[in-house]
Amino acid sequence: MDGRIDVTTLLFLVLAVVIFLKLRSVLGRRTGHEQTRFERYKAQQEASQRNGKLAGQDKVVTLPRREREDAEVIPAPDQQARADGEQRIKEYAAGSAAVTGGLLDIVRTDDSFDPNHFLQGAKAAYEIIVTAFAEGNRRTLKDLLSPEVYEGFSSAIAERENRGEQIDQSFVGIKSADLVEAELKGGIAQLTVKFVSELISATRDKAGGVINGDPKRIREVTDIWTFAREAMSRNPNWKLVATQAAN
Repeated sequence: MDGRIDVTTLLFLVLAVVIFLKLRSVLGRRTGHEQTRFERYKAQQEASQRNGKLAGQDKVVTLPRREREDAEVIPAPDQQARADGEQRIKEYAAGSAAVTGGLLDIVRTDDSFDPNHFLQGAKAAYEIIVTAFAEGNRRTLKDLLSPEVYEGFSSAIAERENRGEQIDQSFVGIKSADLVEAELKGGIAQLTVKFVSELISATRDKAGGVINGDPKRIREVTDIWTFAREAMSRNPNWKLVATQAAN
């Protein structure tokens, strides 16, 4: 080299110095706030940990647990069923305090009891029993009557047969069926129903002559029947345990 500086080399050196100074001014300069921001962040983290939550958790909305809410609001299944049953009974027998009290005693022992369901079954049983008695069908009667009531029905059928009499009967329908008594005694539920029905009935002698009733006239009949079953029994069937005629 002859000691002279090449122009190109000089330009590169100047450019390098400028870039170095620029980078230093941007990256190498400290503002004095770095330590303050770090310490502030560290202090927030430590405070959050002392309070039992992570930083930023205060921005999270915690949804309530559905299972816990349901467990607190909804009663146990057996309690709910009993409450529903008691409400149905109060609405059903609002006009009679005695009937309401008896029905409540029954439903508190058997929470599956429903007075409306019972009455539907009682009306069906009434028609079957009245028809079976007219026909002398002891087999059907035995399944629906208590032993004492069955004995009375069977004896009446036997006396009719001995006289050679026969009943011609057509069941028209039930006009009304109302609960008039309700009782739970010794674990036995007893419900008394007043039936008002319409029948066409005539009793004929051996020769076929009508000796009682009218085969062409609809007659209104009122019967008061009592049904019973063990309240705690798994057998849902009620049996006729007493009868009385109102007319």
